[in-house]
Amino acid sequence: MMTLYSGTTCPYSQRCRIVLFEKGMDFQVIDVDMTNKPEDLAVINPYNRVPVLVERDLVLYEANIINEYIDERFPHPQLMPADPVMRARARLFLHNFEDQLFDHIADIESDNAKVADNARAIVRDNLTQIAPIFNKQEYMLGDEFSMLDVAIAPLLWRLGHYGIELPKQAAPLLKYAERIFSRPAYIEAMTPSEKAMRK
Repeated sequence: MMTLYSGTTCPYSQRCRIVLFEKGMDFQVIDVDMTNKPEDLAVINPYNRVPVLVERDLVLYEANIINEYIDERFPHPQLMPADPVMRARARLFLHNFEDQLFDHIADIESDNAKVADNARAIVRDNLTQIAPIFNKQEYMLGDEFSMLDVAIAPLLWRLGHYGIELPKQAAPLLKYAERIFSRPAYIEAMTPSEKAMRK
């Protein structure tokens, strides 16, 4: 059985939980309190961070690597495109999400108000730029739910929590977010702490 060490409020851990629930497989989630991490976390992950996936002798960290492994190991429903060209494009999207969106989360959570406000503005503007694609399609890659939707969902869930207000032209993105949030696997994958982020 797979075991996922997962932070209760960690957006990267939430990605992995979503994939596990989408696959409908047997797994165990160990909730990690980020302010009081268990000692064995530092033993299995040299960076002492979550998420960490353990399966027999295999130990993986980094959410995108964990999720691709799960997707290949349990291919139904398939979340990465089967076509190599589309899969490469999807990986590029995932890389850009990290660079343009998720890398700014640490700054948003910073005690420095100027740094936090600047990071919020960058994330807001980058999200607003991708909003128009949802006028034409249901999900990031078209009509099928994919790993890209999994990757961005935790950020969209936390917009209010992070103090990010999107402009009116981002309305298609917010409608898209509600489609993801209503998926049964998304709802099941949430921790009580995550649910409390949106009133």
